Amino acid sequence: MKKLIFILLFFVQLLSAQELALVKEDGKFGYISKTGNYAITPKFKIAKNFSDGVAAAQENGKFGFINAKGDWMIQPSFDDAKYFDSGICVVQKDKQWFYINKKGETLKMPDSEKVFDFEEGVAFIKQNGKVGLINTKGAIVVAPTYQIIKPFSEGFAQVKDNDKWGMIDKTGKVVVNIEYDELGDMYKNTTWAKKGESFGLVFANKFSPIEGVSKIWDFQAQDITYAKKGDKIGFIDLKGKWVIAPKFDKARAFNKNLAPVCEGKKWGYITLKGEYLVQPVYEDAEVFSDDGLAPVKDKEWGFISTTGKLVIPAQYQITAGGFIALFKKSDKGFIGGLSRVKLEKKWGFLKPDGKVLADKWFENAELFQK
Repeated sequence: MKKLIFILLFFVQLLSAQELALVKEDGKFGYISKTGNYAITPKFKIAKNFSDGVAAAQENGKFGFINAKGDWMIQPSFDDAKYFDSGICVVQKDKQWFYINKKGETLKMPDSEKVFDFEEGVAFIKQNGKVGLINTKGAIVVAPTYQIIKPFSEGFAQVKDNDKWGMIDKTGKVVVNIEYDELGDMYKNTTWAKKGESFGLVFANKFSPIEGVSKIWDFQAQDITYAKKGDKIGFIDLKGKWVIAPKFDKARAFNKNLAPVCEGKKWGYITLKGEYLVQPVYEDAEVFSDDGLAPVKDKEWGFISTTGKLVIPAQYQITAGGFIALFKKSDKGFIGGLSRVKLEKKWGFLKPDGKVLADKWFENAELFQK
């Protein structure tokens, strides 16, 4: 009996954890699984992406929340609804915004001039024009003293005070002094910054300018990022050393040891040695995904492998953003083994072999979310 209960619980957890994609067919919204089959058949006039295991959907003009089986977890009673994070969501009723938990119960939170969404377990609070942070218990973890706090990324957030930027962690501890004119995202205890007229890197809260640099982009998947010197772009490492001399007109991030670069009006891909694996022949090119494929444009978009071979014909559109999206990352290219693409006014998902998931196309489609 205990074994049976354990198996049932396992499958319930597996179902609740699966990723679903919001799609539109015949004017109604539903959700598909990664098999391409419907997990929830299209029946909603309006619905939103899954987040934190639930999704907002509308019935009879009111929003409630469904689980991955399509059952109502919170009955439709709200005029509008955002997205759950850490078990909390912002909803609207009678022109008032407030917080609820997954039981639909109203939560008491500190007074704020605006009700902000929770992200990574914290939410902004605004009092007297200044911004701070609260946690899911409603405790103030950062007093509202900042001009701006940007959304947290990997546990860190940029903050602005007296027109200068710094960075805090989720406890409110300042990890990068508030003294910079511009500041990037944190990556392996390193970020880029502008101080006065100088651009450089901040490592362990110490600023090191890089001579002649006029712009630096965020580190992303690898310990190398692109930077501008004069009117050309090259690549620097975490110590601020040039590893690829600035000689390109445009560039994007390295992943899989390859980066898209542009010379003139054409894009190609270089290796970590700065040598071309793919000559600049494309109209546009995007960063390689972890799946080892990168979007390239030749009138329309196709995909190349890490060998530089075009493995999926250039016949698709991959424009970022959809009808009701909640994405922190670009949705161009492959994510988790699938790529959202458009062909002849219909949206679908490509597999790495170029086949369309379940051979199905939709009026619109969003990325897979849990």
